[in-house]
Amino acid sequence: MKLVSFEHEGVEGVGILEAGETRVSVLQAKDMLDVIGRGQPEEVGSIPAVRTLDVRDIRLKAPLARPQRNIFCVGKNYREHAREFARSGYEAGAVAGAEIDEYPAVFTKPWTSVIATGEQVDLHPDVTSAVDYEGELGVVIGREGSHISKESAFQHVWGYTIINDVTARDRQKNHKQWFLGKALDTFCPMGPWLVTADEVEATNLTLETYVNGELRQNANTRDLIFDIPTLIATLSSGMRLMPGDIISTGTPAGVGIGMKPPRFLASGDIVEIRITGLGALTNTFV
Repeated sequence: MKLVSFEHEGVEGVGILEAGETRVSVLQAKDMLDVIGRGQPEEVGSIPAVRTLDVRDIRLKAPLARPQRNIFCVGKNYREHAREFARSGYEAGAVAGAEIDEYPAVFTKPWTSVIATGEQVDLHPDVTSAVDYEGELGVVIGREGSHISKESAFQHVWGYTIINDVTARDRQKNHKQWFLGKALDTFCPMGPWLVTADEVEATNLTLETYVNGELRQNANTRDLIFDIPTLIATLSSGMRLMPGDIISTGTPAGVGIGMKPPRFLASGDIVEIRITGLGALTNTFV
């Protein structure tokens, strides 16, 4: 089931994208967090539908446009990307031969960075000259828990979406940590919708990123260094995960800093990220 957050005639809503993706069945719910809070995806069918709308008459918003907490993000979670990052000169403290971390590297992005598919990403030329893309699979938690085991981790997943972990590489390098390079306004495009976990084989998804139509990233989630159960177990160790929490699982090789010379985004560039069964997240950088 595909669920969308949207705006129609100045009013925000949430609904089910019907087969054919031409109409939305509007749910009697406040927002996506309200829907997730009702229980597991199978509970969505018990939420009354109030009407249907043509998708041409709505404006898509990020599935969780204002999450309750920062988005949890994972760095260097594909081997080839870890190596290209270390070789790029943009990773502070990079050590040859130690590109692959023993434990997941985790940082966060604030909700103020979240935008929807079709919206514009601000290049922030006043603070950075090295903006890069990172296509990633986003995992949305549905059932709260702490000290979640790897074996039960998928029971806590409500659904999946696409995330572009946009990064200011110079700020990432200069400040010797990742938050300031990741947290700028508009630097977390998300969407186009949220797909329930029962429809997604998360361990075997193809991720592709295109810049102005050129294929840059092409990988599969089976290549994650730290898989989804490991990430959920790690994050929930001593910290309770809550319904609506979002985990961005890391990006594969093919980002701008991996090229010789690096190719950063410029005004007018269009980045499209596709993941099997999750649609396409498309944004213009300005």
